Amino acid sequence: MSRTALRLKPEPGDFSIGDLAREFDVTPRAIRFYEAEGLLAPQRQGQRRIYSARDRTRLKLTLRGKRLGLTLSEIRELIDMYETGRDERPQLERFLAVLESHKSALEQQRTDIEAQLAEIAAFEKRVRKQLGAQRRRPG
Repeated sequence: MSRTALRLKPEPGDFSIGDLAREFDVTPRAIRFYEAEGLLAPQRQGQRRIYSARDRTRLKLTLRGKRLGLTLSEIRELIDMYETGRDERPQLERFLAVLESHKSALEQQRTDIEAQLAEIAAFEKRVRKQLGAQRRRPG
């Protein structure tokens, strides 16, 4: 039976939106959002969505990509490259480039945060010193 044919009952390995939401600890709304963004393509039985093992894998990869800080377009690109079934090398090279880019951005953010924390510490020290001097002064 083709994926586009209407099925009267779910096949083994099919999942409801609730099944996936529970398994991955996300809301059904998040799953519908990923569907609207073209990352998932469930079958429909009236209003009911039926997700395949392929959709489950795509959701798993989407959530993993989000944890890594990838954008939805980067995730879609990587998943779609993988599904072409051809040589994995271009996908792996692209994934590595995306990871390196995100790593570099995070390292820059860390440097910026450390600089801000140092500046805050210096201001705190000055303010505490001023407060201490005011306490020692006769009122």
